[in-house]
Amino acid sequence: MLLINKPPGPTSHDIVDEVRKITGIKKVGHAGTLDPFAEGLLIVLVGREETKKQAEFMALNKVYEAMLTLGAETDTFDITGKIQETRYKIQTNSKLQIPNIEDIKETLKNFEGEQDQMPPIYSAKKIKGKKAYELARKGEVPELKPKRVKIYEIKILNYNYPELKIKTKVSSGTYIRALARDIGRELGVGAYVSELRRTEIGKYKLEDAQTIEGLK
Repeated sequence: MLLINKPPGPTSHDIVDEVRKITGIKKVGHAGTLDPFAEGLLIVLVGREETKKQAEFMALNKVYEAMLTLGAETDTFDITGKIQETRYKIQTNSKLQIPNIEDIKETLKNFEGEQDQMPPIYSAKKIKGKKAYELARKGEVPELKPKRVKIYEIKILNYNYPELKIKTKVSSGTYIRALARDIGRELGVGAYVSELRRTEIGKYKLEDAQTIEGLK
């Protein structure tokens, strides 16, 4: 089992390919995807015996630090998507009402606990054998179902509109992009994730991870 610090850019599968090359072992898998734009802790399992434990690692809780950009929404709910004309703006004398820190604290508190979360259409969720994002890119609207998730806590690390930096501990299967979407809509201004870093998976921490260059 390897703890890898994935940089922004490559896919999780790209990292798996790199580990295959470095180790010379074909049977390699990861235990929980990070989007290409995201960075941070990726657990990589090497060899037949370790890859059998994939489901155990994927079921662990995760901790993320995320930068949310308020005031707009993208089609992917992250920085890689196209800005959408958002209908979630609160209009006061034709001006956008900027949420204050107390509004944000109150809103974030409402998201703690168990809830049904609708996955983003641009996600790897399988629908009749096809990934949702493959259907979305063809202009189709994937029929997704809400998933029960748990948000253990959300903390504000920094707020300077339009940037809101948060730290959150979540159950397996939680989409931070979907959480950002829902927070933005609740605040009435829209939001998308502009930076995302995974710092913990269960008891495993980013500070103990190594880069691909370090592994080489």
